[in-house]
Amino acid sequence: MKYLFITDYPEIAGYVEKCGVDRIFIDLELLGKIERQGGRDTVISYHDRENVKKVKQAVKQAEVLVRVNPLNSQSTEEIESVIEQGADCLMLPMFRSLEEVEWFCQRVDARAQVVPLVETVGAVNQLDQIVQVPGISQIHIGLNDLHLDLELDFMFELMSNGMVEKIASICKSANIPFGIGGISTMDQGLVSGRMVLSEHARLGSEWVILSRSFHQNATSLEEFQTGMDLESEIQKVNQLYQMLLKRSEFEIERDKRTLYQAINKIALQTRNARDAS
Repeated sequence: MKYLFITDYPEIAGYVEKCGVDRIFIDLELLGKIERQGGRDTVISYHDRENVKKVKQAVKQAEVLVRVNPLNSQSTEEIESVIEQGADCLMLPMFRSLEEVEWFCQRVDARAQVVPLVETVGAVNQLDQIVQVPGISQIHIGLNDLHLDLELDFMFELMSNGMVEKIASICKSANIPFGIGGISTMDQGLVSGRMVLSEHARLGSEWVILSRSFHQNATSLEEFQTGMDLESEIQKVNQLYQMLLKRSEFEIERDKRTLYQAINKIALQTRNARDAS
């Protein structure tokens, strides 16, 4: 399993790389995001484009992935700017058509890896064509916005209703690596990181974002180190992941059933609470 860590602080980027993070995730996406996610318990980043170069200089081997804004009149300038600053990978969010991905790949022109973020119904419906677009290096499945687009009550319902497995199957058939959403530390989360990781192992996911439980929204290296032993937490994830890969068919099915039951229970509670309000 490989890990993405969201930050645009160079000193934190250099530190998390030493702890085992494979990609530093700089998040420039703001267009439409507050309208979609406002009022929900989600993190909206306000990263500075000018920090791409600084973060790139702060790491030795970790890649720098930049999530740009959805396609708009300023996309060409934004793409050129982050590539010029040294971004290794560009993530395209909130696209709904094959044509958007084709345009994006053509504009990047093999100067960086392209990671389409599948988080709309349109993206899912055309994914079998999207994975054939030249220039795509991998797919990432965005659980939060996709569950909103589908009007589901809990983002992990995308696992229990078969949607994530469908997307994973399309990626595997095209030999395109993929990742799934984010993960909490192993014993935290509405559905524990441990349970979610079991589904990553079952489906063959290769990438995951380390969520806020790994950093608690720290804004300085000192604050981060005080609140979290990241290297130890990543070691826990690695050890568990290796164990999950060795499960028997019976154990895989048992863990899948346990996860889906937990997800569906939370989804039902969320619906009941909403209906009662």
